[in-house]
Amino acid sequence: MKKGKLLVLSGPSGAGKSTISQRVAQESDIFLSISATTRKPREGEDENHYYFLTKEDFLTKIEEGAFLEYAQVYGQYYGTLRAPVLEMMEKGKNVLLEIDVQGSMQVKKAYDDCEMIFVLPPSLSELKKRLAARKSETEQQYNLRMVKALGEIEAALQYDYLIINEEIESAVTQLKQIIDSLDKKMKYNRNFIQTYIEEEKQT
Repeated sequence: MKKGKLLVLSGPSGAGKSTISQRVAQESDIFLSISATTRKPREGEDENHYYFLTKEDFLTKIEEGAFLEYAQVYGQYYGTLRAPVLEMMEKGKNVLLEIDVQGSMQVKKAYDDCEMIFVLPPSLSELKKRLAARKSETEQQYNLRMVKALGEIEAALQYDYLIINEEIESAVTQLKQIIDSLDKKMKYNRNFIQTYIEEEKQT
C-alpha cells in the first residue's frame, strides 16, 4: 500500500481556501484534517468541526510534541494534531490541511515531504473587495487583516503550487488536478524505480 500524501492549503483571509478545501473533501477521496482549538464552540459546531480542548490540555499536548503545527490567535490556541494525520497517511489516505501561513511553515519543517498550495484571488483589488464585503468587522479589524494578508502573500513563493480563485468551481477543479497529478511525481515513485534496479542486479 502506498503511503498517503500530505497537502497544505494556505492563503490570506478572503482567498476562499475554506470553501475550496471543504468542497474537495466532499467530492474526492481525501481526508480534511480537523484542527484543535481552545476557543468555545460556536452555535452549530461540534467535534466534526474542531477538537475542542481546554487551554491546559492544549499546553500539555504542546509539551508532548503532539502537534504538527500550532499558533496562538487572538488569545486562543489552534493546532493540527499529529496522530490523526499520520494515521490516515499510513492507511494510504491523502490528507489536506487548511491552515494559515505560519502553521504551514511549521508543517513544512516537521514534514518536509509535503505539498504546499497557495490560494489567491485574481488581484489585490479583488482581495480587498472580498474582505470589505464581509461587513462584519470594524475598519481597524479590516486594516489589520489587510496587513496580515500582505505579509502572507510575501510567503507565497515558498509554496509549490498556486491556485487562482477567480470563481469557486474553477478553484475546486484546480485543486483536484493537483491532487490527481501527485501520483506521477518521481519522488512518490522511488520504490517502483528501485524494483527495476534490483531486478537488473539479479539478472
